Amino acid sequence: MPESAQFETVTAPLRFVVRGSTPVSVPNEPGVLKLHQYEGQHEDRPVRIENVRPRLGEISLDREGFAVVRHATDVDFYDEAQRSGAYEREVEELLKTELGAKKVIVFDHTLRAGDDETRIKRVVREPVQMVHNDYTARSGPQRLRDHVGDVEAEELLKGRMAIVNVWRGNRKPVKSMPLAIADARTIDDADLVSTERRAKDRIGEIQHMVYNPGTRWYYVPDMEPDEAMLIKCYDSDESVSRFAAHSAFADPNTAPDAPFRESIETRTFVFF
Repeated sequence: MPESAQFETVTAPLRFVVRGSTPVSVPNEPGVLKLHQYEGQHEDRPVRIENVRPRLGEISLDREGFAVVRHATDVDFYDEAQRSGAYEREVEELLKTELGAKKVIVFDHTLRAGDDETRIKRVVREPVQMVHNDYTARSGPQRLRDHVGDVEAEELLKGRMAIVNVWRGNRKPVKSMPLAIADARTIDDADLVSTERRAKDRIGEIQHMVYNPGTRWYYVPDMEPDEAMLIKCYDSDESVSRFAAHSAFADPNTAPDAPFRESIETRTFVFF
């Protein structure tokens, strides 16, 4: 067990939207020092975050909204050809095996780094320190239409479709800026605020979240290179957990000499 797994819980600030505010998310371009910008009112609240590593075998994507699976890979994530070739095939097989999916379409990769030098050198983004979910009930299906076209999307949407984010360290253990993720069962729908995501090439819609003391938070310390977190971003099936709010956070137990986080998140359409 990783050394930091000895800590049962940590308390750290997470950033939430203020109820009644109209938030807007303006992502930066990869490889620049300017960070992600947010319009609207937000606030930092101290949150108790439980180390869920001892209970990973009990965690379910359709119940808590996330899961951690074993998945080794030799892919160099900074190599676009390997990312869009071998790794996408690996992710497709992983989700078919783990979730029983009939079809998987990989549609996006986002690389992140916790330090300025790596972000500039590798042309990647910073960890997102804002409680959010990647899609809404409206933007999930719309993202599929944007990707495959209206005709194919309407055929695919006749069955169950989910958007699953496969998040992991970039072939190194995650020693800093881990993800805090909310137990989806404890999220009040009224606390999820539709938020315009104003990117350079697309106007999308995500969710920011209002602070609620009843929400239960988890994290998985020191994720290893052969571990991947599956995060539910959207699900057309309303009988299961549909949205998993999450945020990077500064773990107070992180060693002063810990390496900066490098990570990749791969977004997928999953069909059942």
